[in-house]
Amino acid sequence: MTRVGFVCCLVAAVGVLWTDVSVAQGGERHLRILVFGAHPDDPDKVGGTMAKFVAQGHAVRLVSLTNGNAGHYAMGGGPLAQRRYAETQCAGRAIGAEYIVLDHDDGKLMPTLENREDVIRQIREFQADVVISPRPNDYHPDHRNTGLLVRDAAYMVTVPNIVASVPHLMKNPVFLYMSDRFTEPSPFVPDIVVAIDDVIEKKIDMYHCHESQMYEWLPYNRGDLDSVPRDPSQRREWLAETRGFRSSQPGETYRELLIQLYGQQRGSQVKQAEAFEVSEYGSQPSRDELKTLFPFFD
Repeated sequence: MTRVGFVCCLVAAVGVLWTDVSVAQGGERHLRILVFGAHPDDPDKVGGTMAKFVAQGHAVRLVSLTNGNAGHYAMGGGPLAQRRYAETQCAGRAIGAEYIVLDHDDGKLMPTLENREDVIRQIREFQADVVISPRPNDYHPDHRNTGLLVRDAAYMVTVPNIVASVPHLMKNPVFLYMSDRFTEPSPFVPDIVVAIDDVIEKKIDMYHCHESQMYEWLPYNRGDLDSVPRDPSQRREWLAETRGFRSSQPGETYRELLIQLYGQQRGSQVKQAEAFEVSEYGSQPSRDELKTLFPFFD
C-alpha cells in the first residue's frame, strides 16, 4: 500500500474523511492557497506552483511571519525591513499573488500562543483550502518555528472558541509541507510533485526581486560575495545558474512520482519541479483528491 493510501485508510477508520472539493458553476473549482514562510523570500520556494495556480484563476496568498530585519551584513532594523517588504511586493507582482509580511523580528520567532493565533487568523480570514509551510525541522530556528506554528494551528482553525473574533472554519484545510533535505527526525516524503518548467522564468523573476538576499546577504553568508556579477543585467542569469534553476536535478529527484502523475512521456522529461508532503495534522486527501487540489495533470 502507498503512503497516501495508508493515510487515507487510517483517516477513514476514525471517520474523518476529507470531503468534497467544492465546484463552482461550469465545473471549475476556485481554490484558495495560503503559503507560510519565516522570512520574506521563503514562500517563493514554491513560487512555480503558485504561478500555475494564479494562471488558472485561483487565489494565492504568500505570508512571511517575520519582517526580515536581521538578514543582512551591512544594514538592519527598520530600513532593512522596509526594503525587504518592497522586495516581497515585487515578487508577488511577478506571479500576480498577494504577499503579506507580519511584523515579527527576524531571528526571534517563537512558537508562542500569540503567534499561533496570528497564524489561525490568517488561515481563517483567507478561508484557505490548502495551507503550505516548511516542516518543523530545519537549520534555521525561524523556519522550524514557522512549521511548528502552522502545524499547531491545524485543527484549531475549526474550534469556535479559539480566536473567537474570527469565524472558525467548518473543515480543516489540507496542510502540506515544502520539500527539504533534512533527515532528522524523518526525511521529507513527497506525496505530490508539480512540473514547473513552463513557469520557471517567473520563479526566477520572484527571486530576482529579493536583491538584498540573492545578491548581498546570502552570498556574503556563504563567503562568495565576490562571485556576484557587478553588472545588474548579468545577475539574473547568475542567480538562475547558482540556485539550480537551469538544472534537471529536481526532476531527477522526483522522477518516479512525476511519471506516475504525468505519464511516462511527459514525466520523464521534466527538469524543474516542486514537491509537497501531506501533513498528518490537516485533512487527508487521497491521491485523486490531491490531483483535484493541484489541477495541473492530464
